[in-house]
Amino acid sequence: MSGETPAERREAAATRRRWVTLAEVVALAGVVIAALTLWTTWSDHRAEAVDKAASRTAEARERARVELAATVTDGGRSLALKDDRHDLSDAVVTFPKALGVATQRPAGDPVIQADWFAASLLKLTDGGRDDRTGRLPVLVTLHYWDGDAARTATGIYDIVWRTEGRLLRGRVLRLDGLRLRQRGGGQAALDAAWARAKPA
Repeated sequence: MSGETPAERREAAATRRRWVTLAEVVALAGVVIAALTLWTTWSDHRAEAVDKAASRTAEARERARVELAATVTDGGRSLALKDDRHDLSDAVVTFPKALGVATQRPAGDPVIQADWFAASLLKLTDGGRDDRTGRLPVLVTLHYWDGDAARTATGIYDIVWRTEGRLLRGRVLRLDGLRLRQRGGGQAALDAAWARAKPA
């Protein structure tokens, strides 16, 4: 037998228990740190995957978006429509109801012709100055290709126009350009835009 007293034996046992408890605490702390590291790594990978997916979606949306431009042709009698990133297969041009012009679906290349609405607009602006300018809102629906996918885009655009007086032949309407008013929209929004833009 050793020469330890019962009090010394109890103290030695308590010390061993403290060492065991300290080792357990260190091991538990290691497990917690490993778990936190694993969770952080998983969370970072997940956030990176979400960011990449959002970036791909934004890029696809931007790539699919139409940036319609118009070139004045035929001495201001028409506007040739184009989009540098997409092949436009079809265009439908809808006019404000109050103007009394039928919806136009040009065959061939997408264009806007002044002849479609010249009589209505000249009649509306008759009795004033010969040389006038203004904007006519129209609803343009485009069918186009984005890679192999057929898509449709709609927007309200302002046709920029002017009238000119001619000696002995009255007035003539000329087109000067096309400006985006809003993406999307429908007949109600178009009619509201015309109510604001209608020449006095």
